[in-house]
Amino acid sequence: MKKLALSLCAAVALSSAAFAGSETYSKESKSVAPPPCPEWYADREFNLSLSGVYAFTGSDWRDDTYFAADHAWGGALDAKLFVHRYFGFGVQGFITRADTREIGDNGFVRFPLTNDDTHAVGGVLGTFTLRLPISCSRFAPYVWLGGGGIFGGGRDHDFFLDPNQPLGIVRREFDRSDSRALGQVGGGFEVRFTPHIGLLNDFSWNVVSGANNNFGMARTGINFAF
Repeated sequence: MKKLALSLCAAVALSSAAFAGSETYSKESKSVAPPPCPEWYADREFNLSLSGVYAFTGSDWRDDTYFAADHAWGGALDAKLFVHRYFGFGVQGFITRADTREIGDNGFVRFPLTNDDTHAVGGVLGTFTLRLPISCSRFAPYVWLGGGGIFGGGRDHDFFLDPNQPLGIVRREFDRSDSRALGQVGGGFEVRFTPHIGLLNDFSWNVVSGANNNFGMARTGINFAF
């Protein structure tokens, strides 16, 4: 009887040891899953950006008939609703200050003749943006198309008689304030500091109705995502 009892105790002890050993092995063999990538760009978000603007004309300032200047500085406001992680719709507005040169070195004169002839040129456009966030990074290149209108610029000329000039006829240049159609195509990139704040850098080419009016525009600014 004692032998039977001792045999049963030994069998139970061996079974417990075997079970404990298999459990310890299974725990050690389990792998730890890596943490998920941070999401810097949401599937649906509203973006509001403020940017500084530098614009330059595609034609020489003597030939440009809208800015009537080589370049202009200003600011821009952009509002976009991304209905998907990769694309969104928005409205863009910008305003610049163009300094018109006197045209006296090539036989032309401006009217009225002033030493500080500046005018504001601005525009409003609807935009469609395609955004391509790079997985697990803060970086997202983007491209967009826009269309709308531009206002505040324009230049024209006429002729008048001046007996003090060699030919007696002088071409007179003067500014206008015309509103015209504007098309835009551009591309750039954003770097997110946080999921809600990022730095924007982009460039667009702008086509204004009429001849010799096209201009480039570079922007750098801060974007706020909600």
